[in-house]
Amino acid sequence: MPKLLQERERITLTDGDFIDLDWSFSEKPGKKLAILLHGLEGNSKRTYIKGQGKQCVQHGWDVAAVNYRGCSGENNKVYASYNAGKTDDLEAVVNFILKKERYDEIALVGFSLGGNLLLKYLGERKSLPKQIKKGVAISTPLSLKDSLEKLSQLNNRLYHTSFLYNLKKKVRKKLQQHPEKLSRKQIKEIRTLLDFDNVYTAPAHGFKDAFDYYEKNSALQFLHKIEIPVLILNARNDTFLSDNCYPVELASNSENIYLECPKHGGHVGFHLTNHCYYSEKRTVEFLND
Repeated sequence: MPKLLQERERITLTDGDFIDLDWSFSEKPGKKLAILLHGLEGNSKRTYIKGQGKQCVQHGWDVAAVNYRGCSGENNKVYASYNAGKTDDLEAVVNFILKKERYDEIALVGFSLGGNLLLKYLGERKSLPKQIKKGVAISTPLSLKDSLEKLSQLNNRLYHTSFLYNLKKKVRKKLQQHPEKLSRKQIKEIRTLLDFDNVYTAPAHGFKDAFDYYEKNSALQFLHKIEIPVLILNARNDTFLSDNCYPVELASNSENIYLECPKHGGHVGFHLTNHCYYSEKRTVEFLND
């Protein structure tokens, strides 16, 4: 596990809920910040977040690693939690940081679900804070429905089972907190990630069903609207990603989308050395270029 000093700060949201940030600081004080966004059922303590954070602080960037609602080790308060397109929470984080008036340059770096989240955020808004200069999306499922289908295949059973186990554990706690919104029978019927999104994710966040959620939140449809430089790093051997997660034609015709598709790297596994991943090194290069 990479060694990275982290200091926690809590954001209180307008609906009474909270998001926890874990801060790390460059040895040389500066005005650059990287906001790190983890993947499905991740958190700020994951190896890939701490590894990226370490590389950032070594190259002059402060880091704010975001823990989505319910991901920092403490249950969040409201029935809703997080999802791949919940950009209002990301906006709340950005606004909270901007009020500190500490940074002139902010970059968003997202992994998997977090990559989709930041790309949607960058593409769906008519204007962005002037401090947001760049984005990096790593191992990103640009089409949520297609990537769910890939994740449900036999070769990804281990990942599918692990995600589902953790998500069901969380939703059982939701039942205790909000028994009027969920039943034990519904939870027992959750046997796949699609079931989970139909039973919890979609209704909890205002969508008709899982497919409505996937359709409205997939980042692919927002890429052409992004107006700042963005690096998308998706490995060709990432078993989570479908063909349309490699938008070669769109990137070749875009001034802002930089697409890199290495042969190897799997899903958030761009191993370079035991001390540094290629994705970590490439992200810092892109941010400092």
